[in-house]
Amino acid sequence: MNVIYFLDILGTFAFAISGALVASKKEFDLFGVIIIAFATAVGGGMLRDVLINAHPINWIGDLNYVWTIFAAVIFTFLFKSKIAPLSKTMFLFDTIGIGVFTLLGTQKSLLIGLHPFVALIMGMISAVMGGVIRDILTNDVPLIFKKEIYASACLAGGSVYLGTYYLGLSENIQFITTILVVVIIRLIAVKYHLQLPKIKDDLFTK
Repeated sequence: MNVIYFLDILGTFAFAISGALVASKKEFDLFGVIIIAFATAVGGGMLRDVLINAHPINWIGDLNYVWTIFAAVIFTFLFKSKIAPLSKTMFLFDTIGIGVFTLLGTQKSLLIGLHPFVALIMGMISAVMGGVIRDILTNDVPLIFKKEIYASACLAGGSVYLGTYYLGLSENIQFITTILVVVIIRLIAVKYHLQLPKIKDDLFTK
């Protein structure tokens, strides 16, 4: 098991827990919790694979993702009251996860010959759309549309990956710099409550 795959599984575990916690807070039953955890953890990658016509779909080709999600749901049920104090740890896992998902989504799209811009968008979709699907299914406004910088960090990380890829740098440098950029931007955005500007009034509003 290489490091990127391990981080991918770790990110999947963290995403599944976040989905399970949201579903539990909404008082969903066990089946509902599993569905929301599943959608949160692999929804972005699944949507990416459908859009780029990549088969088999991510979790279908590797059932380790499914077992990881089940493990996350069981973990949440057993230790729900203990997870809250670990919010900073879960945030770190989640942030590393979106960095890895951005990297893998961009890389996979490039490998099948898609345009770099499309690959960049697919990397972002891999990282953030699971959370969007979770929020839609639980009747919430998706967090990426109203909270601190999130999707933008993925676009920045994906851009760095494209730059290092076309410069011919080693894969280790490509992977490390991509994930670091996403993590650093996310940490700074959360620490200083940074957000993208919102449209409130136009230039002609009195």
